[in-house]
Amino acid sequence: MSLLTHPSTTTSRRPPAPAALLPVVGAGQSVPLVDGRSARYVHLDYAASAPALQAVADHVTAVLPAYASVHRGAGYLSQVSTRLLEQARGEIARSVGARDDDVVVLTRNTTDALTLLSTAVPGEVVVLDVEHHANLLPWQRGTARVVPAAGTLAATEAALAAELGRRPAALLAVTGASNVTGEVPPLARLAALAHAHGARIVVDAAQLVPHRGFDLAGLDVDYVAFSGHKLYAPFGAGALVGRPDWLDAAPPHQPGGGAVREVGTTATVWARSPERHEGGTPNVLGVAALAEACRVLAAVGFDRVREHEAVLHDRLVQGLRDRGIEPLRIWTDAPDVVGVVSFTVPGSTASQVAAFLSAEHGVGVRDGRFCAHPLLARLGASDGAVRASLGVGSSAADVDRLLDALDRLRADGPRWTYTSSGGSCRPSPDPRPLPAWWTGDDGLDGPSAAPPSPCTPTPAPPGDHR
Repeated sequence: MSLLTHPSTTTSRRPPAPAALLPVVGAGQSVPLVDGRSARYVHLDYAASAPALQAVADHVTAVLPAYASVHRGAGYLSQVSTRLLEQARGEIARSVGARDDDVVVLTRNTTDALTLLSTAVPGEVVVLDVEHHANLLPWQRGTARVVPAAGTLAATEAALAAELGRRPAALLAVTGASNVTGEVPPLARLAALAHAHGARIVVDAAQLVPHRGFDLAGLDVDYVAFSGHKLYAPFGAGALVGRPDWLDAAPPHQPGGGAVREVGTTATVWARSPERHEGGTPNVLGVAALAEACRVLAAVGFDRVREHEAVLHDRLVQGLRDRGIEPLRIWTDAPDVVGVVSFTVPGSTASQVAAFLSAEHGVGVRDGRFCAHPLLARLGASDGAVRASLGVGSSAADVDRLLDALDRLRADGPRWTYTSSGGSCRPSPDPRPLPAWWTGDDGLDGPSAAPPSPCTPTPAPPGDHR
């Protein structure tokens, strides 16, 4: 567990360029390119959905034969599955440093968790304008007070203090790590700030937990939300962990079986949390996968995870800067950053760059506005950016493949033709076949292929590239 207080280690003290830290499903997989060749797939989209840890996939395979109904089943397998679910809940609680009286509500993902919490907050919410939509849209349904982030963490913290002091608020909602820039705010200080003004604090830790772990008690944070699919457990489970009183008083998130104590024709007695918000059959295998990912990462140690990703992050950032590309940043004084790097390439749209990287080089990145429209507008990238994100399955070879492909784009431009559809670039034609297990049409050039409108990079002005 990390209290997120110390900055990254300097490059001169780091070990040589690393290979992957942990095995992930799909590592080494070959993908087709548009020119008929194939290449090892480079997964640099961990911030969207991370591949499953091999240990997580193995665990799901091992427990799958025991899958059965939970909580009310009398059969042996039902009893085993119930034990599996509740032990997983306990593992999730331990992994984020939960206090003894905190509850773990099992959700689908971070968005689901924060939406649930939004129905429980007894007052106004203060939030920054740099948040992912999952930590912005739910509060807009109530009374959200959005504070513009300043150019430094110190000035942003002062702006939050001024807003909390101007009028009482029930909750301060903050990101644990930006899904656009990877920057980590001072969570312990923000928690102290919220509490000094009589507010609670929730951390959207979707991008933080996979890279740094979390410590609710140590940071004195009231609630944390995170997703399994970003934590190497892409089986459809997430969690909201924190204080029970607001959740016990909130309307049930999903009314149904398991969320009640007694049901009559005119009235219902609801259970307390977490059961109150977990109506219906739970995602037992997804929760088991999430807990196993938490266990494996804790066993490896987040200091090792942090060191591994810091080396790769520095290699990527320096490589981009050597090519005249400056990564996006929110704050000039942010001392800590996880393995998320967003950038724009002069002379090309983000969609053009991403399509080129995929179709001609087998490199998978994200492009667009990353469900953070206000932040991209603030950073001067309203038309979108390219995001490369790293994880425990990433290697120096992955970073170098991206940088080499950008060199090819700069030197030669794309070798293929591309079309535009709805603002996205796609190869045209796209002869890449789909996997053998696919049962639909024969390839990516199927009935949904983009119409033939131009999608070619605009030449960069002189001096934009080194």
